[in-house]
Amino acid sequence: MFEVKVNRTRLEAAASLLSVVYHATVHDLRKSHPNAIIGLLINIMQSLMLVAVFYVMMSVLGLRKSAIRGDFLLYIMSGVFIFMTNIKAMRSVASAAGPASSMMLHGPMNTLVSIIAGALGALYLQILSIFVVLTVYGLAVNPIEVHDPTGTFMMLLLGWFNGVSVGIIFMALKPWFPQFTKVANTLYMRVNMFASGKMFLANTLPFFMLALFSWNPLFHIIDQARGFAFINYFPHYTNWEYPLIVSVVLTFLGLMGDSYSRRHVSASWDARR
Repeated sequence: MFEVKVNRTRLEAAASLLSVVYHATVHDLRKSHPNAIIGLLINIMQSLMLVAVFYVMMSVLGLRKSAIRGDFLLYIMSGVFIFMTNIKAMRSVASAAGPASSMMLHGPMNTLVSIIAGALGALYLQILSIFVVLTVYGLAVNPIEVHDPTGTFMMLLLGWFNGVSVGIIFMALKPWFPQFTKVANTLYMRVNMFASGKMFLANTLPFFMLALFSWNPLFHIIDQARGFAFINYFPHYTNWEYPLIVSVVLTFLGLMGDSYSRRHVSASWDARR
């Protein structure tokens, strides 16, 4: 619907897909706020508020001694930024336009474009926010020293990819179980506020507590990121392969579920939200 069918080469089809993804990404970024600058400032303030909360909490509870030797604020930000990237990506993809959305009436649009646009929009906003915060912090407070910037950035991307994979699962379930998906979405965020390991290190946990968190891919990602960011920390109980494998499996399962939903799409689904 709303599309004239023409014969195109593969290169032209790829260029057309990239154009649709670009415009869909811009549309997704504008959903939070019509003004791009204000939308960026809101995202920055959310991250700074979470950093401030954990800074006060860890100072009051006396957890600073268990932190890595080095910049304490950078230690907190390394966990908060990956956590926020994961959550933002999950929420953006989970709330992307599904097969029953009116956006799917436009010929170039499909759910894959919607997923990619939501994922890229969240990644762009988070990277820009992190860059602004770290630049201001490095110039105004304390120069930033990261042991392995490439490895740390790769862990940030892995945290984003894990959030995208979970979001695809929620998106695939949403047409069938809309109320359950809302509850599960909120529960995922609440559980990861503690289970992601932003406030502690895997190396400092006793084995009975380590078993409570090692199931969580985000726990592994944040711990590995701190291993790359700080020269004095070597993760012994986490790895990056586990969250990567889990994310790939969840992505394939979510895309299979989305494909099944598209084959059984009903106009009444959109009214059940």
